[in-house]
Amino acid sequence: MGYGPRPNECCATIAERADVCLAGNHDLAVRGTIDLEEFGGEAAVAARWTRDVLAPEAQELLVRLEPAGSAHGVSLYHGSARDPVWEYVLSDEGALATLELTDSPLVLVGHSHVALQVVQSDDAVTGGVAKGGTELELDGVRALLNPGSVGQPRDGDPRAAYLLLDLDARRVHFRRVEYDVKLTQREIRDAGLPEMLAGRLELGL
Repeated sequence: MGYGPRPNECCATIAERADVCLAGNHDLAVRGTIDLEEFGGEAAVAARWTRDVLAPEAQELLVRLEPAGSAHGVSLYHGSARDPVWEYVLSDEGALATLELTDSPLVLVGHSHVALQVVQSDDAVTGGVAKGGTELELDGVRALLNPGSVGQPRDGDPRAAYLLLDLDARRVHFRRVEYDVKLTQREIRDAGLPEMLAGRLELGL
């Protein structure tokens, strides 16, 4: 999920607004399903800090979440169909494997923090990184999409990434929007979290 320096506000907003929400690897670590030993350095520090500051109602939200699901005929995975928790779908092989493991015409994944659009044709896939402003028609195709990351994009563009999916019109719009990176960095530093977590935000890495 990735909470930033205000995890309780983030969880409250999700609980209020999201019809569907998946667990990511950090969520599973925070709630204790994944051992923190499986995380490296700064990620483990951040997960431990989140455990310490998370309110009971936010913890209850995490307990209900799973890393895979579906909604409106769309298959949803935090990672991939092969490994909903840990796999980064960043290759043609990884995208094709997930598409072959589901019958859904549309699959959404996350985890990599990189916005992607991949279209399957027979046994091949085309596509790649989806820059802000990219649009895709879904009629007659199977596709795998990654919206990117609102809070920590890793494609060299520090702006928040998100996806507008119009299932009625069968159309996808990839969007980027500016947010106050400096404020978020200051909050991360004030919380005593590792400097790397703050510094990477302005680089989009």
